[in-house]
Amino acid sequence: MLRSLFLSALFVLSAPLAKACDLALALAVDVSGSVDAKEFRIQMDGLAEGLRDPLVSEALVRGKAHLMLVQWTGTSRQQISLPWTGITSFSDIDRFADQVATSPRVWRNFSTAIGEALLVTMDAFADAPDCTRNLIDLSGDGFSNEGVEPIRLHPALRAKGITVNAIAIEESEPELTAYFFENVIVGEGAFVVSATGFADYPSRIRKKLLREVTQQTAALQ
Repeated sequence: MLRSLFLSALFVLSAPLAKACDLALALAVDVSGSVDAKEFRIQMDGLAEGLRDPLVSEALVRGKAHLMLVQWTGTSRQQISLPWTGITSFSDIDRFADQVATSPRVWRNFSTAIGEALLVTMDAFADAPDCTRNLIDLSGDGFSNEGVEPIRLHPALRAKGITVNAIAIEESEPELTAYFFENVIVGEGAFVVSATGFADYPSRIRKKLLREVTQQTAALQ
């Protein structure tokens, strides 16, 4: 009996502790020159509503997720609009979603530097808590045409355990999904969601977020 108790206690002490945070999710939004004021508004409002979705918000709260918002465009023009924010309640979600919806646009007339966006966002994970999953959720409506090529960052992203998923807004680039699939996304289970245009963005970003946090919900059950 004593030996059984000793072995049980030894197992508990030697078992790895579960991490307090399940998901660190960086939301990287395209604000390049091809995105007009109305399209920027669609992205930010659609993202905010996607975060407020009951299933998405419940999974984020249960997983004690951390969220960050990045606006990106050309080389040297990426900004963390909302720093890492812990999500432990539905009021946290509502507050973060409100801040996303009201975040002012930082730039509007520059190129599309996807690799630079990934580089800045990847480096920001140094300030994130130790989470089970690290994920960049990047939206874009065009091919990278400036700065480091996104595919060249894949080894570093893998080494840091960061997965990149993407939503391709094919308003004027019908081959964008294929480009994102080959050059942008990386990591186990990484995927691309296609939006035929900005009008399609809100429903697609909601489904994308739901797919991303479903793993979180399943892991906690």
